[in-house]
Amino acid sequence: MGSITSANSTYSLVINSVYPNAQILQGYAADDAFSVDAVDKAQVVMGVDGRQSAGYIFNPVVQTITLMPDSPSLEVFSNWINAMDAIREILKCTANISLPAIGKKYTLSNGVLVNYKPIPDVKKVMQAVPFKISWERVVGENI
Repeated sequence: MGSITSANSTYSLVINSVYPNAQILQGYAADDAFSVDAVDKAQVVMGVDGRQSAGYIFNPVVQTITLMPDSPSLEVFSNWINAMDAIREILKCTANISLPAIGKKYTLSNGVLVNYKPIPDVKKVMQAVPFKISWERVVGENI
């Protein structure tokens, strides 16, 4: 039986004009390192006669990366946001994810940072900080 550990996963991020060399993200939230939303691949409509019609559609893949409030990788996102604010333009990114436990790697392209929390939630201890990136394409393959 194989392993499904996340402990040996890696996530490298390249942000055009800010970090041209890959930045290895670190300091993930323990129970929520990164995840993607489900993607709709078809548009379905029902005619008045009860017949269903469907068509293939393209949709972005929305990913949430969640970092601990003391993660050194928060600086990567902070610098990315500050650079976009300074030029009032979007700076796109690419990424590579490696999941050795299941023998998979993923290439993510044409990413846009669409949502973030500028301050961690403060409770008994500070909470993890989520960042959402919308990807044009995610391609998986065996390692």
